[in-house]
Amino acid sequence: MKNFQIYIASVFAFILLSSNPSQAQSSSQPEPEKKGWSKKAKGAVIGGATGAAAGRVIAGKRGGTRGAIVGGAAGAVAGGAIGRKKDRKKDPQRYEQYADKNKKQDK
Repeated sequence: MKNFQIYIASVFAFILLSSNPSQAQSSSQPEPEKKGWSKKAKGAVIGGATGAAAGRVIAGKRGGTRGAIVGGAAGAVAGGAIGRKKDRKKDPQRYEQYADKNKKQDK
């Protein structure tokens, strides 16, 4: 009986998750393009996480928390710099957006 309940629940979940709701909604207006995260933001997050993990391991038992904080900060800065360089090459329009924003804040 328990196996039967699991089977029914699995079939129900499969049917529920495999339906495609976008077919039921047709719209004549095109969807606006979503920009998502810039390469700078992705680089900062990935670098920060990697740096925190590496800092924790390198610092050992005694200074693990400090090592994670320092490693995370250094990784975020390095990842952001690498991502900014990639943004400058691949998507110059987006790069100019946040470069101009930084210039306005400095004034």
